[in-house]
Amino acid sequence: MGSAWLADAVLIAHVLFVLFVVGGFSLILAGAGRWAWVHNRAFRTAHLAAIVFVAVETLLGFACPLTLWEDVLRSTGREDRSFIGRWLAWLLYYDLPEWVFATAYCAFALAVVWAWRAIPPRARSTRPGNAL
Repeated sequence: MGSAWLADAVLIAHVLFVLFVVGGFSLILAGAGRWAWVHNRAFRTAHLAAIVFVAVETLLGFACPLTLWEDVLRSTGREDRSFIGRWLAWLLYYDLPEWVFATAYCAFALAVVWAWRAIPPRARSTRPGNAL
């Protein structure tokens, strides 16, 4: 029972990672001219690194570490998911050929690189009195 809850926690972390990547990109585009925080270099670097990691691991044929960790914790199969776990898995996992995911992840990574150039991050100002 304990490992099933831990596996669900890993699944939740996985969904939050996906929300960071997809939602972060959406917020960068939506807030380009309105919100200063979308230009935050630390946020943008973490965002770019996250999608590049996903694209590279897929191109190299590696499985996602979070998926592997969840599967190990479940060890008896995916049927041990909680109600919330089943819904999150339904949102996260799709039965498609690997090339579909590789293409989608690489295209998304290219879009994030484009956004880096089109909506560049800013370094923190060193001017005295800057509230950043």
